[in-house]
This record gives sequence, C-alpha cells and structure tokens, in this order.
Amino acid sequence: MSESLTHFNEQQRARMVDITEKKVTERTAIVKSRIVMKQETLLRIKEGRIGKGDVLAVAQVAGIMAAKKTSDIIPMCHPLALTGVDIAFSDNGEDTLYIEVTVKTKGLTGVEMEALTAATVTGLTVYDMCKAMDKEMVVGPTYLAVKTGGKSGDFTNNMKVNLALE
Repeated sequence: MSESLTHFNEQQRARMVDITEKKVTERTAIVKSRIVMKQETLLRIKEGRIGKGDVLAVAQVAGIMAAKKTSDIIPMCHPLALTGVDIAFSDNGEDTLYIEVTVKTKGLTGVEMEALTAATVTGLTVYDMCKAMDKEMVVGPTYLAVKTGGKSGDFTNNMKVNLALE
C-alpha cells in the first residue's frame, strides 16, 4: 500500500487526483453497516407500522440517490457513471438492522466512496424515519468489506471490529 497521500499537490494543497492515465476496469465496492435500535422499532419497521411510510423502501432509494451524488458532497471524489447500486437489508430478529451496499462501475477510479456514502445515508434515513419513537438508535460501524478492480487490486477487509456486525 502506498504511504503517500495522493490528494495533495507539490505545495501540499488539496487537489483532485489526475486519473487520466488510468485504465478502465470493472470496479465493485461492497460496504456493510448496521443500525441498532429498540426491539419494538425493528418489529414496527418489519411490519410496516411506521407512520412515515415504508422505511426500508425509502431508505433504499435514499441510499441509491446518495451513491449517485457522492461527488457533490465529498470534495475530491470524481463524478462517476455508476453501472449498478444494490442495497440489501437483513436483521438479527431482535434489535439490529444490517445494511449491505454493492456499487459497480466500469471506469478509471473506484466506487468505495459511493458505497460508503450510500450505506451511511441509508442508515441515516432509517434513523430519520424512526426517530420519533426511538432516539437511542445507533448507526454504524460502516466499513468497506470488499473492493475489486483497479490498479491496487482486490481488497477484503479482515479487520476485527469490537462490535458484533453480523
């Protein structure tokens, strides 16, 4: 792994990395996150009993929109033509909703930031829709699980997190 930070120019000022000479490759990023909540909150989400509407449908659309708009909110991200964004939900049947985001493109740079942004906004949307009944919800951790393609090659996150994620 390179130790130099690529988002700084010779004057140590911020810059958008020049990807002109990079090769177009298929690129995928898978990000995982979760939101821990009261058991009653999870039950009401699953049964469709949240007054603002279908929480998972709204959160899924919000996450997809966030992936598409990542370069508008993360200053050094390149605008990308995404070829796919998929958001899947699962739960532990008690108090945790799991979020898994897969983002794909064929391009000059990776989609890690798009997947991270999508997962975060998905969790925040669940929080927003359920906060009236459960202000104690906790979003995260959110992390890159897998990335494929590009100059640096494939990556699988083997870091152990102190919180049970799955």
